Amino acid sequence: MNPWINYHHLFYFKTIAEEASVSKAAQKLRIGQPTLSTQLKQFEDTLGIQLFERRHKKLILTEQGKVALDYAKTIFRMGDEMVEVLQDHHRPLKPTLHLGALDSVPKPIVLKIVRDALKISPCQITLSEGKSDSLLRELTAHRMDLMVTNFLPSGMDARGLFPKLISKQTVAFYGAPKFRSLCGGFPKSISGQAVVVPTYDSKLRTDLDHWAQAHNIDLNISLESQDVSVKKLMAVDGMGLIATAIHTVTEELVAGELIEIGRLQGVYEELFLVTCNRKIENFIASRLRDGFQV
Repeated sequence: MNPWINYHHLFYFKTIAEEASVSKAAQKLRIGQPTLSTQLKQFEDTLGIQLFERRHKKLILTEQGKVALDYAKTIFRMGDEMVEVLQDHHRPLKPTLHLGALDSVPKPIVLKIVRDALKISPCQITLSEGKSDSLLRELTAHRMDLMVTNFLPSGMDARGLFPKLISKQTVAFYGAPKFRSLCGGFPKSISGQAVVVPTYDSKLRTDLDHWAQAHNIDLNISLESQDVSVKKLMAVDGMGLIATAIHTVTEELVAGELIEIGRLQGVYEELFLVTCNRKIENFIASRLRDGFQV
């Protein structure tokens, strides 16, 4: 059975964390510092978790302490809202969704996820973009509700994660029209040509390396980047070939700014929506994970 939460202790913890000091929190709460320290210790003992680290007389939140503070803020914000709603002061707050996306995920897909989230429920969405490891840390620490990624961890790092495949598309090389002659004799024709590739934060980069090795292709890498927009601009400018799925470059193909040079058989770009195991799921995130398709 889970321990019963003493909400006085939770409020004391929240105040200490916000003030970053037991003494300042004690002054704000108008209770004695020894009493407050005892209450905090009892709260940590109840949870069986250390919420703060003591460094040079300073209190620093642990990773679990940061998670607890996020929940504490939500709990007391909802309590304030309940009182105001009951007194008919204003409408309830919107539900929230914190969405994380790798830099390499095409922006039209991110836009479609946002649109579908708003169809599920009017909500306030926070979008964070970055690298896989930092976004996964936020997701597993419950500071993020949902992540869209083309790279999934394995082994112990994947514990508690629930991925849903939302897209699987064959990868091809694309280039400016001046590279049209490379279409003949592909894939040997691109050996030694300047190419723009993703970094190793993307599974696609590893797959490209394996493909090139299997076909004895020399990938003359001119740029490594996770930024899709930068890679497309370089390809359109004729600075190199780009390897990606078609949904990344649809507009450029229609406009005639890029052409398909050749497809990489057996190489795919996969996209996943990922949630993390938690006792109270964000209902918008879970419905997106279960029902979203590109």
